Amino acid sequence: MTAYTWEGTTQNGEVRKGTMDAADQGEVDRRLRAQNIDPELIKKKGMSFKIGGKVRVPTKSLVIFTRQFATMIDAGLPIVQCLELLGGAEPHAKFKVVIGEIKSELESGSTLADALRKHKGVFDNLYVSLVNAGEEAGILDTVMNRLAIEIEKSQKLKRKVKGAFTYPIIVLVISVVVVIGLLYKVIPTFAAMFKEMGGGELPLPTRVVMAMSEFVQSNILFIVGGVIAASFFIRWFMGNPTTRAMFDKAILKAPLFGPLVRKSAVARFTRTLGTMVSSGVPIVDSLEIVAQTSGNMTIEKAILYVRDKISEGQNMVDPLMETNVFPSMVVQMIGVGESTGALDTMLNKIADFYEDEVDMAVENLTSLLEPILMVFLGGIVGGILIAMYMPIFNLAGSVKT
Repeated sequence: MTAYTWEGTTQNGEVRKGTMDAADQGEVDRRLRAQNIDPELIKKKGMSFKIGGKVRVPTKSLVIFTRQFATMIDAGLPIVQCLELLGGAEPHAKFKVVIGEIKSELESGSTLADALRKHKGVFDNLYVSLVNAGEEAGILDTVMNRLAIEIEKSQKLKRKVKGAFTYPIIVLVISVVVVIGLLYKVIPTFAAMFKEMGGGELPLPTRVVMAMSEFVQSNILFIVGGVIAASFFIRWFMGNPTTRAMFDKAILKAPLFGPLVRKSAVARFTRTLGTMVSSGVPIVDSLEIVAQTSGNMTIEKAILYVRDKISEGQNMVDPLMETNVFPSMVVQMIGVGESTGALDTMLNKIADFYEDEVDMAVENLTSLLEPILMVFLGGIVGGILIAMYMPIFNLAGSVKT
């Protein structure tokens, strides 16, 4: 037996560390996963290596790989030969290496699911669990096609929601840059001109803008440093489990973005769960993986609560209703699917409906925010320019009189 030190994360995102005596690294990995701990780092005699590496593969490459893999398996080709052909044709260099390593693992006697699990940077728990279910049920080609559809729909949904959030952020950033540029470069020119012209006391709006300009000129380095520090703070805030949980809870109640986030979460939850149930993954295991892919800690907590209640023998409807996270219509439809034995079909129908709802919500939100943000940006810039032209207007009026 050899002593290993390890570091991993629980399902709730908590980082844990410890030591373990085991025959090899694989045993440490299996025992940690049995405790619902996702191993990140294992050390032996001063040597360390990351489980799964940090390889990231474009979604498009992963979808193409999955679809072609399914087609080859359906055509009757052995899995090792499929991987050899796919690896030889793969244009993405890092993904090509990953496929070669998976092929080597299979030739050593590993299952496909176990080989994929060692590359979690490329294949997440959802992917691995579905492949494992497909291998056990002998429907790997069907499962791979479902996976490709799931990945495509999930990425499409993420892009839509991300786009809805990105647009106002970009406009606000542009507003800040434009205002700072005006105050730092343009306003001092007006100030020098007014000083040469004389003409008495300047209007209050002009004096306020000039004071802001002087502040920006005197503290430009502090302002830039503050912006950089704010970006780091935001990253820390979103990465810290406690503060992220607060944000995720608040965003669900936000007046404009809350409904969009909730509809997106319902679509993702039902689509992923429907795919896993139809592939033969047990409902308890499915809910655990769906919780990890929810993207919102409040919803993740609710799904894990439902999983715990189902493992105690309850149905799915009552704990779903207790969470107050999912709309009552969704819960009722899931109840109908559960009672009729067509849960996967009902979940996919709900997902289709809510994906259309997300499309409509993004379109409505964009059409609402566009004029608001344009008025906001135009009001700030226009207000500054008007404030600086007021003395000129006053001077022109006094000349006429």
